[in-house]
Amino acid sequence: MLIEAQGISVAIGGGIVLDDESLRCKTGIMTALVGASGSGKTTLLHCLGLLLPVDKGSILIDGNDVTRYSAAARRRFWRDHAAFVLQDYGIMDEESVAFNVTMQASFIGKRVSGNKERLKQSLEQTGLKNRGNELAGHLSGGEKQRLALSRAIYKDANILFVDEPTASLDATNRRMVIELLADFTARGRTVIVSTHDSEMIAACGAIHQIGSSNSSH
Repeated sequence: MLIEAQGISVAIGGGIVLDDESLRCKTGIMTALVGASGSGKTTLLHCLGLLLPVDKGSILIDGNDVTRYSAAARRRFWRDHAAFVLQDYGIMDEESVAFNVTMQASFIGKRVSGNKERLKQSLEQTGLKNRGNELAGHLSGGEKQRLALSRAIYKDANILFVDEPTASLDATNRRMVIELLADFTARGRTVIVSTHDSEMIAACGAIHQIGSSNSSH
């Protein structure tokens, strides 16, 4: 899916965070949102993912203006098309690894439900094979990041929004996360990454510098 921002501006607390930003994030290309700390990378990512409204400009998905989507329409977009990997991982520590992937459980006995084969494959791809029954709280930071990616792989979302995926990771986990994102992109998905990591940026096919209103390929 093609995600576009056309001249969007956002002010928070009286200060301008984004000023007339425009970019195109194409299918099958991983796009890096880059800029100095505090430049608005995460804000732009949240606007593109319809998590944050814009004050001016438009957000388009496959040419359709979604800027003023209703709350119900945004929920449908998140449910049917989008997956998010945010800085806090969005992991429920008190639940099992498997539940954190499928987000489904039976009412009786709280057994994890969902597509067992897809669950197995998503855990294998992220290096978490045979760890489905463990509590997510027992995982390291890098493993939680991979668990969040496992959830996105399981969902098979069209668009993946990722915020600083390699921050605070060791070299092994950093490489694994970058490879997972590249593989996800190669399957014809749209991947948008907010990052300051030069290794992550190098793996992206397009780079948008905050404040420049253009992307390089």
